Amino acid sequence: MNALHAAPRHSAFDDLQALVTGTLFVAMALVLFRHAGLLTGGTAGIAFVLHYATGLPFGAGFFLVNLPFYLLAWRRMGRRFTLKTFAAVALLSALAELLPHWLVLQAVQPLFAALGGGLLMGAGLLILFRHHASLGGLNVLALWLQERRGWRAGHVQMAVDLAVLLAAAPWVGPLQLLLSVLGALALNLALAVNHKPGRYAAV
Repeated sequence: MNALHAAPRHSAFDDLQALVTGTLFVAMALVLFRHAGLLTGGTAGIAFVLHYATGLPFGAGFFLVNLPFYLLAWRRMGRRFTLKTFAAVALLSALAELLPHWLVLQAVQPLFAALGGGLLMGAGLLILFRHHASLGGLNVLALWLQERRGWRAGHVQMAVDLAVLLAAAPWVGPLQLLLSVLGALALNLALAVNHKPGRYAAV
């Protein structure tokens, strides 16, 4: 490939600011979801279920649930992707517990929490994906299928998220479940529209 047409490479500073910004967006979305009693999909959704069902802090549950997926990431996506993903997961685990102390909400309209939180989370994931990182777990599978099979990450993520939300039904009311599904649709719409194979070339 001609060097002029080679994909530009992100600098270490580029990746650092992306990890901080992307995880902060997602952490803010999780604060909205938690305040409204909503769920999300993926490993974050599994961590929410653990939190609601057992009282395990979300941050600790999210970090633990992601541990088995690092082997897949290392084998399929490479060392650089895995290390950045591990850093993003660790940072989000910390922010998810610290941010509610730094950002105290009086009230959140549940529909806004679902749609606004879903779009915020989608934007945060998009930033991470474009810097060859993720929030672990099922994000890794979605990205791997996009790179290997050409399947849009947003579509794969949407199917997985809906499955996780349906599995979480015993721990939330019907309205919270419906709003959680709307949040997942908003999140994955942002990914499906903005994260298409070949659209973003930097690595």
